Amino acid sequence: MNQLVVKDLCKTYIVNKRPNNVLRNISLKIEEGEMAAVMGPSGSGKSTLLYTVSGMDNATAGKVSFFGKEIESLSAREMSRIRLSQMGFIFQQMYLLKNLTIYDNIVLPAYQADGEKKVLSGRVRKKNREKINERARELMHKLGITEIADNDITEVSGGQLQRACICRSLINQPKMIFADEPTGALNQQSSKEVMKELNRINKEGTTIMLVTHDSKVAAKCDRVLYIEDGTIKGEMKLGKFEEEKLRERERKLSGWLLEMGW
Repeated sequence: MNQLVVKDLCKTYIVNKRPNNVLRNISLKIEEGEMAAVMGPSGSGKSTLLYTVSGMDNATAGKVSFFGKEIESLSAREMSRIRLSQMGFIFQQMYLLKNLTIYDNIVLPAYQADGEKKVLSGRVRKKNREKINERARELMHKLGITEIADNDITEVSGGQLQRACICRSLINQPKMIFADEPTGALNQQSSKEVMKELNRINKEGTTIMLVTHDSKVAAKCDRVLYIEDGTIKGEMKLGKFEEEKLRERERKLSGWLLEMGW
């Protein structure tokens, strides 16, 4: 099943009264359970593509279908609800609230989603919160950050902080995760740890679309899309990731990227 279907997507910004065509007639499909990477030179439109297909930015033209819903036809409130309950987001810059602990940052989106439901009795609301708290603890345990639950965001490492962001992105059990350079601000070891978690999450069934400039990160994805000047120039299918074939995948991808002009 196609989870995300993009047809003739265009995004144009007006800069000094002149049109800047960042995305040009892009069409693509992301299948349910797939982990797809988007690569390309700086300024090629990678992040703009991610933001536009996830409804964080409006398209100038074209269609984006997320699980059969055409997002351009949705109201801002409807789109906001879908992003909150059906999509998860991970960014290079780890946007967590400074006045909250790691744990409180993780449960916040779930509390928000619960608060948007129709009026519930105090008893039902309490039960929902208990389930949310339990899921948060399970996620933190899986990602190995239980011990930093009560820490402020300034008291943990970059790798721990990014794993907390992954927990937050998963708290509402999204259908799909959108990640923009999720390892870009991390050292090599932390990057490996974060990718290990993303691969594990993907194997458990969560669809992932990520933007990266790192070929080692992209080599761990099922498929790589190459974008240049706002157009997808090609794609490489690598299949499901297996650790023992990592070097072979990296060599194969590197050769292809050179052919693409990387």
